[in-house]
Amino acid sequence: MNKKSVTANLTKISLLGVIGFIIMYIEFPIPLFPVFLKLDLSDMPALLGAFAIGPVAGVLVEVVKNVFHLVFKWGMDSPVGELANFIVGSSFVFTAGLIYSKNKTRATAIKSMAAATVVMGIVGGLANYYILIPFYSKLFPLDVIIDMGKQANSAVVDLKSLVIYGIVPFNLLKGLVLSAITFMVYKHLSGILHR
Repeated sequence: MNKKSVTANLTKISLLGVIGFIIMYIEFPIPLFPVFLKLDLSDMPALLGAFAIGPVAGVLVEVVKNVFHLVFKWGMDSPVGELANFIVGSSFVFTAGLIYSKNKTRATAIKSMAAATVVMGIVGGLANYYILIPFYSKLFPLDVIIDMGKQANSAVVDLKSLVIYGIVPFNLLKGLVLSAITFMVYKHLSGILHR
C-alpha cells in the first residue's frame, strides 16, 4: 500500500468516525427495552468503512467516533457508555468486515451482517454481564439498573435476566436495523468510499 492510499484511507476513516459521532446524537428508546438502551445508527459509518476499506478500518472508525463522543459529551455514564458502544460496535463491524473481505458479493454481505448481528448479541451480552453493568453499578446501584429493566419487561428480575431479556435482544434488533439500512445504502455510497 503506497503512502497516498494510506493517507486516503486515514482520511476516510476520520471522516466516517466524525459522521458516526454526529449520528450518535440521534438516538431514541425502543419500547420493551430498558430506558438506558437507546437505538442509534452510529455504527453504520463504521460498517461502511469495514466493507470498503477492511475490518480494522471499521474498528478504527469506532475508535474515532467514541473518542469524540467521550470528549464532547461527557456525562454521568462516561466513559462506560463509550466503552460499551466501542466493544459492541467493534464486534459487529469487525465480524461483518472480515467475512465480507473474503468474497465481496451481495450474498456474502448479507451473510456477513447476519453473522455479525449474532456476534454482537453474544458479545453485548457477555460484555454487559461481566464488564459494563458492573462498571455502571459503581455509578448507579445495581437494584436501580435492574428496576429500569423490570419497568420495560417484567421478566427482568436480576442481572442475568436483564442481559437475557434486555441487552441481548436489543443488540440483535440493533444489528438487524443496521444491516437493513447498510444493505440499502452501501452500493450507492461504495463509489465514493472506493475513490
